[in-house]
Amino acid sequence: MAIKQFRLPDVGEGLTEAEILQWVVAVGDEVKVNQTLVEIETAKAAVELPSPFAGVVRELLVEQGSTVDVGTPIISIETADAEPGGSAPAGAAPAASNGSSSGGPSQGSSGGGTEAKREPVLVGYGVAHGSTKRRSRKPAPSHGHESAAAPAPVVPTPPPNPAPAPTPIRVERPAAPEPVTTRPTYVLAKPLVRKLAKDLGVDLTTIAPEREDGVITREEVERAAARATAPRVGSHPMIPAVGETRRVPIKGVRKATAAAMVSSAFTAPHVTEFLTLDVTRTMKLVARLKALPEFADVKVSPLLLVAKALLLAVAKHPEVNASWDEAAQEIVIHGSVNLGIAAATPRGLIVPNIKGAERLPLRDLAVALGQLTATAREGKTALEDLTGGTITITNVGVFGVDTGTPILNPGEAAILAFGAIKQQPWVVTDKHGKAKIKPRWVTTLGLSFDHRLIDGELGSKFLRDIGRVLADPVVSLV
Repeated sequence: MAIKQFRLPDVGEGLTEAEILQWVVAVGDEVKVNQTLVEIETAKAAVELPSPFAGVVRELLVEQGSTVDVGTPIISIETADAEPGGSAPAGAAPAASNGSSSGGPSQGSSGGGTEAKREPVLVGYGVAHGSTKRRSRKPAPSHGHESAAAPAPVVPTPPPNPAPAPTPIRVERPAAPEPVTTRPTYVLAKPLVRKLAKDLGVDLTTIAPEREDGVITREEVERAAARATAPRVGSHPMIPAVGETRRVPIKGVRKATAAAMVSSAFTAPHVTEFLTLDVTRTMKLVARLKALPEFADVKVSPLLLVAKALLLAVAKHPEVNASWDEAAQEIVIHGSVNLGIAAATPRGLIVPNIKGAERLPLRDLAVALGQLTATAREGKTALEDLTGGTITITNVGVFGVDTGTPILNPGEAAILAFGAIKQQPWVVTDKHGKAKIKPRWVTTLGLSFDHRLIDGELGSKFLRDIGRVLADPVVSLV
């Protein structure tokens, strides 16, 4: 038998740390190769890690909610390897392999080997039969074959000889850690539900799931939070408590976003311009597209036409789709548009992007937008979809906000804020040149750009051409 430690891998893009969201295995569980062990959250996405080993889980080395560095051991698994010294973590295994098939573990060759064996013995307290085997092994490295006469060594050498002392400690420790480890392990909930519970201060282990499969739902978490914050007296039990102070750890997506925004704001000179325009014809086209059979199974929204308008404007002004390469002292004008869409999720703000968006017909663009936003809200955005963006749209209008001064996504030259579309009185000139006030659908666009790459003239023309498409999309698309 061998105990092997699985270290937190770099799941992509040179990430240095990750948060342990949920263990899906418990101490004592038998696992297979590629079976999911744990769900982690990096600065970019939630990821499931598969097991590289087949065997029995001996210890979960990191608690749920902890943030650990890449390369940190996170779980110990006892495998069926023939190496007698396999219980040593990683580097000690080769040395231990020199022993005999059965006597090696009990006859350790050096203090280093003893230490390597002792660590897994304490680590692997999760199952009773496993602990029994290791108890007979652990004192052996210190006293050779005298392990049977445990009382005799106790008198001459108290420090190493408390073989009986470690034994009760190891017996008691399973009872203490297991409730802490196993209770959260068997809580079934999606990553977004666990994130909500953490933000609301709800302990998922206190919720009795109503679903037959035992999965805790968002509604159950919200009800638990409401009960926890409701006053104990009075006629309004669902009114949340006022004035409570909470501390939310800065990690994961929020930490990465904060660092990126600070870096962007203080390295790229931002300029923001605004354009308020009549988008009544855009709204009519949205309604017409929804009625077409070709768009029956896809989501059509004004954002689709805003994205198309931006792509058409980039085709006229390719210098906007650029990056500043400080190291090479060059401006990189990208040959393809990787269109980023800022998405607010329970994990924080992320900006997944559609690769080669300029090549997509309108229906395909609608499908890509729908898949991108749905995947982002579920917390399942792939790492490759979060990198390589060249220009971004942030749709603040969904919150009823008129517009804003968005901060550039790092490495990009421009970002477009799309504000709320509202009916407002608007001066309309008919074909005879007579002006009348009519109710029209109106929105405001806000374009922030890096003034090192885009000067005022280019930025203004780019924003103007986006507005022209939205003012008369049928003519522009044709």
